[in-house]
Amino acid sequence: MSTPDVASLSYEQAREELQTVVRRLETGAATLEESMELWERGEALAARCQQWLDGARERLAKVQQGATATTTEDEG
Repeated sequence: MSTPDVASLSYEQAREELQTVVRRLETGAATLEESMELWERGEALAARCQQWLDGARERLAKVQQGATATTTEDEG
């Protein structure tokens, strides 16, 4: 079973897989090589989650700026 490309994952998919990776690492049952691969995958998944969160923050900021501009125009 191949793992999907991190860039194609939704926030929820990336977060869920990241939780699975963390659980697997915490058990300590993986070999060193498997642990390194899990760690690298986890880093990529965490970065993907951060991309989604940053994008959401930017969208929210734009909406808030638009609302502020509209309110200011209505008052003027």
